Amino acid sequence: MRTASWNESVSVLDRVTAVFDAFGEQDEGLGVSELARRANLPKSTVSRIAADLVAQRFLDRDGDLLYLGIRLFELGQTVEQPRTLRRLALPVMSELRDITGQTVHLAVLEGADVVFVAIVRGQPTASPLARIGGRLPAHSTALGKAILAFSPTAEVNRITTGELEKRTTHTISDPALLTRELVGIRRLGAATEKEECAVGRACTASPILDHGGVPVAAISVAGSIADLDPDRVAPAVRAAAMTLGRRLSSDRGV
Repeated sequence: MRTASWNESVSVLDRVTAVFDAFGEQDEGLGVSELARRANLPKSTVSRIAADLVAQRFLDRDGDLLYLGIRLFELGQTVEQPRTLRRLALPVMSELRDITGQTVHLAVLEGADVVFVAIVRGQPTASPLARIGGRLPAHSTALGKAILAFSPTAEVNRITTGELEKRTTHTISDPALLTRELVGIRRLGAATEKEECAVGRACTASPILDHGGVPVAAISVAGSIADLDPDRVAPAVRAAAMTLGRRLSSDRGV
């Protein structure tokens, strides 16, 4: 609990972290007053911090509302693009969550990792593995493999020539095996994994492709291996990815 004494003793970094922690998962915009209330910091302090964060693109301002900004997701794009992606994805993600009852993730590829940009929680049968803005090695996740399967060869080679961390005994850490699996994923349009990223967890993901067939992101359904059959939910995940791809193209006027 952040008390008045906490406010007096914390560092600037602690205050900035409190501001970021005040945002929820649903891409919601917050005014300074609400942000200060959630962060348990003085409004004047939050206003000053927010102004600096906006200047550095860690926050985005739209009128009186503040949004999490692009630099938190480490994308070399404009702020509007990931905001648009999340805005269009959330209804699709919520529907997929309702169909499967499991947690739905949206992630992009950044370097050798996937970065989570939206999460819609399903049945709380296990501790959350991911958080918004969090990273996981792409090769160990269905999300990452779904994106890599449709990525240029040079992009795949860049990752497979590096060290492939073995997160569990099931993680594919051999570049040749991973490359062969990516070929199959491209043919099926979906990637599945069981306990490759975390023991006791399973996941199915499909890439979200733009009008040129380039992967923009990936959407997945994840849960415990006791509750989720990756192959069974694959058709619903593929359909959700295709729907979101069409919506992205339509929103861009393509």
